[in-house]
Amino acid sequence: MKLKKILALTLALAMSASLCACGGGEEAPAPEAEGGDAAATLKIGGIGPLTGAVATYGVATQRGAQIAVDEINAMEDKAFAIEYDFQDDTGVAETAVSAYNTLKDWGVDVIYGTTTTGPCITIASETNADRIFQLTPSASSPDVTAGKDNVFQMCFTDPNQGVTAANYVKDTGLATKVGVIYNNGDAYSTGIAQGFIAQCASLGIEVVTEQTFPADTNTDFNVQLTACKDGGAELVFMPIYYTPASLVLTQADAMGYDPIFFGGDGMDGILNIEGFDTALAEGLLLLTPFNATSEDEMTANFVAKYQEAYGEVPNQFAADGYDCIYAIYNAVQQIDGALEMDQAALCDALIAVFTSADFSVDGLTGAGMTWQANGEVAKEALVVAVKDGAYAAQ
Repeated sequence: MKLKKILALTLALAMSASLCACGGGEEAPAPEAEGGDAAATLKIGGIGPLTGAVATYGVATQRGAQIAVDEINAMEDKAFAIEYDFQDDTGVAETAVSAYNTLKDWGVDVIYGTTTTGPCITIASETNADRIFQLTPSASSPDVTAGKDNVFQMCFTDPNQGVTAANYVKDTGLATKVGVIYNNGDAYSTGIAQGFIAQCASLGIEVVTEQTFPADTNTDFNVQLTACKDGGAELVFMPIYYTPASLVLTQADAMGYDPIFFGGDGMDGILNIEGFDTALAEGLLLLTPFNATSEDEMTANFVAKYQEAYGEVPNQFAADGYDCIYAIYNAVQQIDGALEMDQAALCDALIAVFTSADFSVDGLTGAGMTWQANGEVAKEALVVAVKDGAYAAQ
């Protein structure tokens, strides 16, 4: 019989719970079963940036996962409880190693994270050597999983994002001439850009210029924008994070250049930048597997809980985090004696479940999500546009 866990049903069984975040190295108290006895627990350790330049992403993944943990622990008929400890890696590989060692000392069973690609590549090598199962919400480079059978992704891979974006441009007739601006010092940005450029060539879309910059600390994009403008780019594809993207939009407006701007999932969060004029993002397109304005019950429930707990609308990274926890919870339930296994045995058992043809997950970021042996998730991408200061599905 097909073993498919439906998150919508899980949500219907979930009781209301405290939505306090557990982060920065603070460990949540062990949940208790009815009658006051300690429940059987699975220790999930999270890693991501809670401080630093890319903290928005780590905070979102931590909070989204926390909501899922709280829902599961509040179930009267839960299969087991979850202890959740999220460590700050500041978006730096060296700090991530320290965070990982802290979680190992804690006795972690499964690693959730890391949030960003660079640290995740480093930690993936560690978890592979230690035989600890790892599921990342948002580290999207193929290098994260390459040669590591224990590491899986909830997010799209970088090349696939680029290919999907190019196909969308072609299928919708958005442009015949495009420019590309990307961070060539970042694996995420470079991977998506290269996928997009290669697919454009196969589709007959002219890439009039490929413009790069060395780091997300870059503040002047006038040279890159001028090259796109002079080349006649009707659309500028920029698979970059939201902070430099906000500067690109601001400087394009100042020079009177108004092409279609198109970004990847790292652009999610641009509408929440303090001091940024969101009117400059009007019409911006971006790829994402999650739309917070969707009216489906699962999304609406999640958004309401997230807003109540944190006072803001969740982005894709929060939704990916939520889905990761439920995917782990559902997979562990398929394994007889899972909570009595050591880390290596549980890792091997989870690999078998995730790669089984009978295992799939319905989540906030996709229906019927499945995983390949290389750790890559199969789910559909959405293209949304900024309209009146909010995302609107296309």
